[in-house]
Amino acid sequence: MADTDEGLTRREFINWFWVGWATFSIALGAIATLLGRFLFPNVLFEKPMSFRAGKPDEYGPGVDERFKDTQNVWIVRSPEGFYVLSTVCTHLGCTPNWLSSEKKFKCPCHGSGFRPTGQHFEGPAPRPLERYSLALDDTGNLRIDKSRKIRDVNQWNDPDFLLKV
Repeated sequence: MADTDEGLTRREFINWFWVGWATFSIALGAIATLLGRFLFPNVLFEKPMSFRAGKPDEYGPGVDERFKDTQNVWIVRSPEGFYVLSTVCTHLGCTPNWLSSEKKFKCPCHGSGFRPTGQHFEGPAPRPLERYSLALDDTGNLRIDKSRKIRDVNQWNDPDFLLKV
């Protein structure tokens, strides 16, 4: 008489043994990976807050976009002097585009418009573009300091934010 409730056969035991080891190994690998991510976190490298932008005579009148992608600034030369605008829209942080034919910055996300001075005149942006501090260094280069910024239109003629050259 053959009894069907014998328990595990040797073959079934070996199969379950390897399934257990594989599961244990995967779990141990996942824990080791998480521990490694904890011990060696990502490092965020930020762009320097202060940089040199060249000599003033390198800039023609109007908006210069050479530092738009690398430093997130526009350098503007107007009859009053130089000033530096942030390339971050004050609505939701998108990057506006300079439309030279229309003489304005236009945000592609929600349609905010800014004059070359940075003043907001259309769309949902709540305030003008931020201005950064600039000065001439000892070698005659423009020195832009993004750690110092202003948001208020009343401060725009401050000599730290409007360089008369």
